[in-house]
Amino acid sequence: MVVVLEQGIREQDKNALRSFLEGRGFKVREVIGESETIFGAVGSAQIDLREVEMRPGVAKVVPISKPYKLASREFKREDSVFPVGPVKVGGNRLVVIAGPCAVESREQILETAEIVASSGGVMLRGGAYKPRTSPYSFQGLGEEGLRYLKEAGEAFGMPVVSEIVSPLHVDRMREYVDVFQIGARNMQNFELLKTVGAEKRAVMLKRGLAATIEEWLMAAEYLLAHGAEDVILCERGIRTFETYTRNSLDISSIPVVKKLSHLPVLVDPSHATGIREKVQPVGLAAIAAGADGLIVEVHPDPDQALSDGPQTLFPEQFEKLMRDIEALSPVVGREVARLPQRHRIAATPSVSVDAGASAAGDVSLRVAFQGARGAYSEIAALRYFDAADREVEAVSMSHFRDVFEAVLKGEVSFGIVPLENSLMGSIHENYDLLLQYPDIRIVGETHIRIQHSLIGTQDATLDSITKVISQAPGIEQCRDFLNRHPEWEIVPFYDTAGAVAHVRDSGDRSLAAIAHARTAEYYGMKVLRESIESNARNYTRFAILAREEDAVAREPDMATLVFSTPDTPGALYECMRVLAERQLNLKKLESRPILGEPWRYMFYLDVELPGDEAAFRQAYAALEAASRDLRLLGTFRSSRGFDRS
Repeated sequence: MVVVLEQGIREQDKNALRSFLEGRGFKVREVIGESETIFGAVGSAQIDLREVEMRPGVAKVVPISKPYKLASREFKREDSVFPVGPVKVGGNRLVVIAGPCAVESREQILETAEIVASSGGVMLRGGAYKPRTSPYSFQGLGEEGLRYLKEAGEAFGMPVVSEIVSPLHVDRMREYVDVFQIGARNMQNFELLKTVGAEKRAVMLKRGLAATIEEWLMAAEYLLAHGAEDVILCERGIRTFETYTRNSLDISSIPVVKKLSHLPVLVDPSHATGIREKVQPVGLAAIAAGADGLIVEVHPDPDQALSDGPQTLFPEQFEKLMRDIEALSPVVGREVARLPQRHRIAATPSVSVDAGASAAGDVSLRVAFQGARGAYSEIAALRYFDAADREVEAVSMSHFRDVFEAVLKGEVSFGIVPLENSLMGSIHENYDLLLQYPDIRIVGETHIRIQHSLIGTQDATLDSITKVISQAPGIEQCRDFLNRHPEWEIVPFYDTAGAVAHVRDSGDRSLAAIAHARTAEYYGMKVLRESIESNARNYTRFAILAREEDAVAREPDMATLVFSTPDTPGALYECMRVLAERQLNLKKLESRPILGEPWRYMFYLDVELPGDEAAFRQAYAALEAASRDLRLLGTFRSSRGFDRS
């Protein structure tokens, strides 16, 4: 059963309730959610629910109908999110685990770890004990392989995942492994599940070769019932009559399990297909279907791998897969999880934070955004820093200038402002503000897909609506939908999220707003129609801002510059030639009028950085000589794969 506790319940009442339930044979687990705290009470004991409801501090009791209690969505409504070392699994993150099928040597696993980390993977996999169909196949290096795996993970800051095949191996593996993997063949090895569950550390549970979804979740229940709190489900394909691929990936199981259970779901496209060339498209399909990440096999030289070579990716294939995942992530409303050391920024003199969506730590961040709560800027900020594993306090500001002021005065650690929309073009006000605040730098970027919904009061219907309000760009981006309702009055409003707040405050069922569907959740409103935007390829790029003295970017791959040119023929050409001769790829070029100087213009550029920092300094010096008023607005790690066209 789920026992929902009253807000502000006294500690003595909570302890008394726990003792009451445990005394009647229940195992009790406390879960603190965003809006409520519950006790999950599981066991075979019978009890009259009214006995529990009348206890002090109990708001209500909800019976769990599913045979899997702790794993069910009835037990916990929010998605489970938990840390594995510096990486958080679940929520808005897409976690990619990669490595060889088996650890073959120290050199092999160290080289693989470098490939995985440099390409964007955040956990390292590798088998030390391999359950193989043939007794004559390579069975792994055992404890020696675990030592190599742990060394490689620590060298690149990655937690490690390895399969456990026997309860007898727990003591041996405990000091080496961050995540125990239960393989498909052992999904219903109940003694192994009990032993591993009692370790109370993260477990990845692969679906059995012919297991139903309920059997898979019941296996997870074994782990949870015996102490495990952090369980990852892994779909790796099931055995069917089809023989072209190694297994048949049950991609429909992903949304089904995500509805039935709060546990994160990863997909293994390597074992699902058994064919190297099929891993990438199947992996992307899994992300599109709602998976929380992938676990794939990669090897420095797959043709020489001692096991699973045909399904193992070459390094360049894994790199492409990561780029494709980054391009897909905003479409599905996710951010790709990253490692802390990839791109760090000092948020304050005493706080180190990774603005490349990869920091770890307990210090919360204050991030300023323009708009009311629930605005697209807030959604972008929370998604960006959520992937960085940080607690974030999003601070609402009335105007874009207020965001810059808050960053400059040190009232917040970061600011976030939109720079460009794929349909409407650049937000010129923010480019102008970047010039007016020379002590502020761009230290990161993110982009989200703009999805509009029609939102009204809880008792509203499409038929009750007579007036729709939203920010002018939001109205224009939904013009096709609005044109189908000529009877509605369309009125511009200062902000999309603010429009939803206004509808809530009015309580008028004839009034509706256009905003993101999450804004409806925030204000307790009703989504009347989702995805009403005219063009689905609608993205906005946001800049992360910090004070110049606090912004120290590492491994940036993009720079934003601004300059003017002399009033001479070919002046802009000379500046472009500086970039071309030094092989600096120009990603964006836009002109803006110089305030107070009619018919003179500043040019804004986004330039890909070379790997050699000295080469960029030389190019900057040459560009400074060819231009006027050259300024560096920021260097940062870009959202790779984003098509700004």
